[in-house]
Amino acid sequence: MAAAPTPLESVEAAAEGARRALDGTFAAISVWERERGRLRVLVNTGELAEGEERFPGDESYPVDVFPEITEFLHERWVGGQPHAWVETARGDADADHRRVTALRRRGRGCCVVAPIVLHGRAWGELYVARSVRAPLFGPADADFATVLAAVAASGIVQTERLEEVRRLAFTDPLTGLANRRAVDARLDEAVERHLGEGAVVSLLVCDLNGLKKVNDTLGHAVGDRLLERFGSVLSLCGAKLPGALAARLGGDEFCLLSVGPTADEVVRVADELCRRAGALELGEGVACGVASTADPIGVVRSARRLFRLADAAQYRAKAARSSGPVVAGRDGGRADPVVRMADRPPSPLSAERRRFRGRGRGGVDGPLRG
Repeated sequence: MAAAPTPLESVEAAAEGARRALDGTFAAISVWERERGRLRVLVNTGELAEGEERFPGDESYPVDVFPEITEFLHERWVGGQPHAWVETARGDADADHRRVTALRRRGRGCCVVAPIVLHGRAWGELYVARSVRAPLFGPADADFATVLAAVAASGIVQTERLEEVRRLAFTDPLTGLANRRAVDARLDEAVERHLGEGAVVSLLVCDLNGLKKVNDTLGHAVGDRLLERFGSVLSLCGAKLPGALAARLGGDEFCLLSVGPTADEVVRVADELCRRAGALELGEGVACGVASTADPIGVVRSARRLFRLADAAQYRAKAARSSGPVVAGRDGGRADPVVRMADRPPSPLSAERRRFRGRGRGGVDGPLRG
């Protein structure tokens, strides 16, 4: 099944579709940023003039130089929307009419501009132009552009909803970090890259100490603040590892997934995380375990094994009340007690206890546990 388009891909498709439908040589869709008072171009398609880019870094124009926009930018449209209009480069040169000046400068003969309205408010505009050699747009084209803008608006709304659903599905609502589902998906992909390309994959799993005590003595609202505060610390530390995914697995368990950086870089970040967690005004620090394919832990063929190794390292750090991270494989390679613990087949009783403990701590038991 193909992945759902991103918002920018939907906007690009809408612009290109409108350009073809109106037989234009160029099209753009821009968003009106009210807080900045500007019209920012999201995408340009078709024949680009000098200085134009398909996906501009920051092509924007103050909306106050477009009188036709400011008339309805702050209006609320219920049961309808503003109609498109046509502008040409063949009229009188009006020094203040920037759009006509821009048409002439870029070798275009005319354009049609259609406001895009979302949720009853002006969201942006669809702009389609023709070259100086092409026929001018007429009233029928403006009518059609109005319809195309409405279709584009519907597509943008649908994509935004899908993006929001996707964001919620892969985000922990309390901390704003990724959730367990996101980790599962990303870790599977990471291990595939490791097996196919030799990429270094490292997983840091940590358990926030003292959360239950905070909840019992100060209340769950304060406990939530501790979780949020530690989530920020994890995100801050994870930013030192390009592309790392910071996540809350559930309850008081968090993790950091890194693809690319060396094992030593990840361990340094884990050291800093432990120091920062120990300095928080609440809680009792963190128990942290690290497992990396770059360390002597044996062949990692599945996400499940890497997770077990990191989890076993975290378990050992917690049992030893270690102030720093425990790293799988660095105490004897395959003979490392952490590696042996992770690779030992669990007894039915211990597995049942593990599942029960996972559910009691916020449902952290899942497909990567074993």
